[in-house]
Amino acid sequence: MWFKNLLIYRLPAPWAMTSEQLEELLAEQAFTSGSSQEMQTQGWAPPRENGGLVYGLGNNLLLNLRTEKKLLPASVVNQVAKAKAQEIEEQQGFKPGRKQMKEIKENVTETLMPRAFSIQRDTRAWIDTKNGWLVLDASSPTKADEFLQLLNKSVERMPMANLHVEMSPAAAMTDWLSRDEAPVNFTIDQDTELRSSGEGRATVRYVRQSIEADDVRRHIEAGKQVTRLAMTWTDRVSFVLTESLAIKRVAPLDVIKENTDSTGVNDDERFDSDFTMMTGEIGKLLADVVEALGGEKKD
Repeated sequence: MWFKNLLIYRLPAPWAMTSEQLEELLAEQAFTSGSSQEMQTQGWAPPRENGGLVYGLGNNLLLNLRTEKKLLPASVVNQVAKAKAQEIEEQQGFKPGRKQMKEIKENVTETLMPRAFSIQRDTRAWIDTKNGWLVLDASSPTKADEFLQLLNKSVERMPMANLHVEMSPAAAMTDWLSRDEAPVNFTIDQDTELRSSGEGRATVRYVRQSIEADDVRRHIEAGKQVTRLAMTWTDRVSFVLTESLAIKRVAPLDVIKENTDSTGVNDDERFDSDFTMMTGEIGKLLADVVEALGGEKKD
């Protein structure tokens, strides 16, 4: 249930949208498996098995974008196309030209498509309608773009914006590390990355290694800035903050796991409990991250 990567966007707070209203809007773009000739299909799928397209609990909504792709390696297409081209060469007495080879590959692809394997990938998002958060569990901007494009298509005039803070995350993380002093409610962990802004983009990484303040200062004096920093929030959640304000490798710590008692509860109750726990903790974490970066910048 826990989101592992957080890409953060802003909605009006509060956002006057109920789970029922949103479900009705998403229904037109509901996921259906593609035909044998479609390389990729996308649509909204239930976040919880046998549930609706929107899972709602209080002011929290959970959405799920499902992407289905056909696996047809180019090497397989090329191999079959090469064999087909040799057959045609024997029949017509000369090698197929560029245009004819393109047609051969297209025909081979169309023939092989029904036998291609399909894989599905889900991208989830949490919406806090009270506090105005839209948070995607996505590891890359490409996956986020796919989600947001379909959301904008489903919800006309979606009132969404990027999150802007007063301090640059890179400048703030560099300051914390150079002073060896984390902001309130945070501690600095052992993983970090410093990168130069120069032409060479020289990069230094510390992985599960104690970060010596003197070494860091030398790198900073040489013109490097911190672009990734592993941190822990109130001894409850560990994560990595990046220069783009993405939060990666999110993991609840033992203090949270110990408080999660799933004994004697069914799957629906466990889902409700896990979702409530996650949204409560991440909501507080986001508020503290924004505060540590000087607060939210208003347009």
